[in-house]
Parts: sequence; C-alpha cells; structure tokens
Amino acid sequence: MHLSTLLVAALLSPALAHPGPHPPIQKGEVLRRSGLSARCSDHVARFNEKRWKRNLNKRSSNTTYQITSEAPYYNTIQNDTCVLTPEVTEGPYIWPQSQTLRQDMSEGQPGVPLWLDVGVLDMATCEPLEGVLVDFWHCNATGSYSSFTGLSPNTPFETLLKQLNVSSYEMGTTDLHTDDTTFLRGMWPTDKNGMMEMKTTFPGFYVERAIHIHVQVHTDWVTRGNGTIAKGKTVSTGQLYFDEALEKKIMALEPYVSHTEINRTTNAADSVYSQDTEGGYNPVISVVPIDGEDVTKGMVGYITIGVDTTAVEDEVAV
Repeated sequence: MHLSTLLVAALLSPALAHPGPHPPIQKGEVLRRSGLSARCSDHVARFNEKRWKRNLNKRSSNTTYQITSEAPYYNTIQNDTCVLTPEVTEGPYIWPQSQTLRQDMSEGQPGVPLWLDVGVLDMATCEPLEGVLVDFWHCNATGSYSSFTGLSPNTPFETLLKQLNVSSYEMGTTDLHTDDTTFLRGMWPTDKNGMMEMKTTFPGFYVERAIHIHVQVHTDWVTRGNGTIAKGKTVSTGQLYFDEALEKKIMALEPYVSHTEINRTTNAADSVYSQDTEGGYNPVISVVPIDGEDVTKGMVGYITIGVDTTAVEDEVAV
C-alpha cells in the first residue's frame, strides 16, 4: 500500500512568536520571500521526491509495531517552500542553555511519538544546505516548556509577567527560566544531502496559542562539550503547525485529554498562525502514520525549510 499524504511544509513566521502584540509582516518582505520560493520551486520538487523514496524501515528498530506499508510517495509533489529570516523573534521560552545536540529530544515525555524529517535548502542557490544546525523546541503534552516548568501553561503571558513583578520585559533578553530541565529541546546538523531527523513527542497546547513547534536554523555554529551551542549565526526562525483534524484526534488521547484547565486554541483563532499563512504559505505539517495505518501509534512529519543565507545575524555566546 502506498501512502498519499505528504508534507512539503512551508514555514513563515511572525514578528513575535507568542501572546502579546504581533506586528504584521511587511508586504515587501512577504513578496521578497515569495519570489525566492518560486525561483526554487523545481529544485524543491526534486529534493522532496528523493526524500520520499526513502523507506521507513530504518525507524522500525525504535518501535514496537511492524511497518506494513511501502515508502510513501506523493503523486503530485508540492513545490512551495518558504524563506525564513532572522528578524523573527523566537518567543520567551527559548533557552539556549537547554538546547542540546541530539537526535532524540523526547526524554521519555508521554504522548504520541513524532519523527521530524527535515530538509534545508539554500534559497540563494536552490541546493540542499549541508552542515547547518536545525534547532527545535516545544511544549509537552500538557503545555509546559522545559526550563520553564515553574510557569503555568494556563496563565496568559501578560498575567505571568505581573505575577512575577516583571514590569519591563524584552523578548530574548529577560530571563524567566525556572529550572534546568531539557525535555523536548534538541538540535542536529543536516547531512551532505541537506537532511536531518529529530525524534520528539507530539506537542500539547497552552493558553492563547495553537499547537506549534519552534524551529531555528544556524550556520557557522560551535557547540560546547555538553552539547549546547556556544556561538553561531541564525539564518531562520519559524513555527510549524498541524492539521486541525489531526489535533482533535491526538488531543482525545492521554495524557493530552487530561489538560482540561483551558480550552485549546485552534489554528483559525491563533493570531500568529494567521500571519504565518500570509502570502499563500502553508505552515501546516502533513504527516504519515509510522505503521501506515494509525497516527496515534506514531507519525513522521516531512518539512522543507528554505533558508535565505544572505540574511544572517550573529548570536551572542551564552
């Protein structure tokens, strides 16, 4: 049996990544990214076709169920991709001291297994980008971020700041971390084909935000002995989302269903998501059930990120 669901994900991120004011993306920036994306559309199609021919059997050693399908393919491969830029802020729950070099960031967190299969293209050349560091972080099944488990996922961010007596908050500068946990944070470099894979757990939700995963791409990076990033350049920052029907199915399972203190924000109601879809981009991840039948037993999400290597910003070592 062939699977017909496929993802060539398009990532477009807002000027702010979390609750609070979200300055709109400038029209000129949307048009610039769209032009770069269109120029590389044929390369994106060939790139993704090659990726989809890889068989899923390599993951069978990490599962307790049998792969029953052939490698998935898409009859009409989507050619759209999106360019990410460093102007996008990463939200208050990034914490570089906990972002660790590894390919499995699940740390035993309960929930549905999710493998992120990522391809990165250099939009300046339309070719796969080797050796860039792809960095992910997201909340757990009940809405908490590691390193910030002392902050309630059910309390609006502005209210949290008041409770913490923080009168002046600056994104990316103000330190709100509460602990040294590292779950659901990880990063790994792309190989010679511009590809990498990360194992994680399907995220839950927290107040005022749709279910999402943060992603950054770094070039010229250096890590410390403990696997955290020491320095590098950020060339893209974005968020990925999931289909509403998929979210409903997963949120009906434990431990997700036990998160009853707040209602889940849908994609349609999320102001950040509405900015992410400007310009016709599609930031929603399509998934393949790892056993070919049931996504609740685990899934693979395929993502293609277009990186504008002409726009970079230096990172400060932490």
